[in-house]
Amino acid sequence: MNKFVQAFTKDSAIVPLIAILLGLLFGAVIMLIGGYDPILAYTSLFDKVFGKASDFGETLRTIAPLILTGLSIAFAFRTGLFNIGAEGQFIVGMTAATFIGVKIDFMPWFIHAPLAVVIGALAGGFWGMIAGYLKAARGVNEVITTIMLNWIALHLANYIVNAFLKEKGQARSFKIHDSASVSIDWLTEWMGNARMHWGMLVSLLAVCVFYVILWRTKQGFELRMVGRNPHAALYAGVNVNRGIVKAMFISGAFSGLAGAFQILGVFKYQAISAAMPGYGFDGIAVALIGGNTPIGVLLGASLFGALSYGSAGMSFGADVPPEIIRIVIGSIIFFIAAPGIIRWMIRLVAGKKSKGEVV
Repeated sequence: MNKFVQAFTKDSAIVPLIAILLGLLFGAVIMLIGGYDPILAYTSLFDKVFGKASDFGETLRTIAPLILTGLSIAFAFRTGLFNIGAEGQFIVGMTAATFIGVKIDFMPWFIHAPLAVVIGALAGGFWGMIAGYLKAARGVNEVITTIMLNWIALHLANYIVNAFLKEKGQARSFKIHDSASVSIDWLTEWMGNARMHWGMLVSLLAVCVFYVILWRTKQGFELRMVGRNPHAALYAGVNVNRGIVKAMFISGAFSGLAGAFQILGVFKYQAISAAMPGYGFDGIAVALIGGNTPIGVLLGASLFGALSYGSAGMSFGADVPPEIIRIVIGSIIFFIAAPGIIRWMIRLVAGKKSKGEVV
């Protein structure tokens, strides 16, 4: 096998790219089996995402929270932890930001809005830190605790809204005060009234922060050491338990930040909900697609957000059920999670090509 093929079979960018292509092809096969036109479906999806300024703006708005929850999952994974609780941390951050946005009405916007965002991030970090503390102090598996904390967060948020924030006769909170809004009005008008907010820019900054913390600071080096080999880290004098708690706090803060911006910049109120919003769970898929790297998460969130928002175009333009796009995303994740299949296919194709050249 030549060097070119060997480069393709390593853990490089080509593996997720091929996984995306295979996922799209698999989705096309499912459409054909169902009697739909895959070319028309994907064309309609593309038109939905890029056809109008408002649709493109809404696509960007969809991508922003996915970047933050994807970074949340990826950060924990890079430190040797499995944070399945980004959904609960998202909800807690959302609720904390709502509380600040509704209850405080005497601050100027340049203090009120940042305060609500920071409180939301800290609340999400605290919620993640609970699972980190239980693992560090009691050895409780973080997968179990974060899953359980998701449901506690949902019902706790509903209780807080119902008991302290609920508008009379409504199943939602009072409107968040304008001084706590993080919307960008001029950009909203420019993008055809798409719901644009500062969280879209902060999510890009968070990608840089993720990289700097893990690869350009002493604390980041210690956290990665704890993730790679906690016994070696302990031998080197690193406080492993403190590292676990710190990693889960930072991970939760990313998700809490996503929840805060979603409430303050998109909905402007919090409804009593019987189901989870899903951004934290989607963040797991984003982190997998992005290989748990900051740039990979950014690209994975862009793909996931575009496919999710564009699925409406498939439904209207080609009469394809929007659930098909979940099959496509699931297929992409499957192929990324099983890179051996892709490498085997590359070697198989390369082997046939070599035999053809010899003949």
